[in-house]
Amino acid sequence: MAAPPARARADYDYLIKLLLIGDSGVGKSCLLLRFSDGSFTTSFITTIGIDFKIRTIELDGKRIKLQIWDTAGQERFRTITTAYYRGAMGILLVYDVTDESSFNKQHASDNVNKILVGNKADMDESKRAVPTSKGQALADEYGIKFFETSAKTNLNVEQVFFSIARDIKQRLADTDSRAEPTTIKINQLDTASGTGNLAQKSACCGS
Repeated sequence: MAAPPARARADYDYLIKLLLIGDSGVGKSCLLLRFSDGSFTTSFITTIGIDFKIRTIELDGKRIKLQIWDTAGQERFRTITTAYYRGAMGILLVYDVTDESSFNKQHASDNVNKILVGNKADMDESKRAVPTSKGQALADEYGIKFFETSAKTNLNVEQVFFSIARDIKQRLADTDSRAEPTTIKINQLDTASGTGNLAQKSACCGS
């Protein structure tokens, strides 16, 4: 009986690590649960330290495995969560549109893709503390994308994660394509110089 074919080493083309950061209570865990499991709960359970979910999506014919880390918002967990920033390719900066203090604390760090997320957009306009225009202005200031979401109604949840995943995939693909010609040139130079050396040695030995 023939041996079964060997399984591919990976079931994805890209592995992307994302972080959800923001104050406690802005809805980071609810966003993650909605995106990963398609569910929503009204019971508020504080994230202790760190939690993560995995979901594989397809973008432009490529399989993208998203490893999404949900960080705790409270100050006392800040030292724990900063360790998880290492290796992050994308950060979702989440605030609550009904809580201006959660918006004011947002900041953007360097070298990773960022996206600004105003959650709880389903809330009554009378409870809104951060206008859409203010969120857009902050995103424009940092040159990043901006979405308003609702984990409760599933407003823009898929769009946020797909958008940042697509940008990161493009950045990784661009990096790969820029690296290739350099490698080829170096190899060509090495081969050329190697051939030249061989030719000189042959002439030497022949004389």
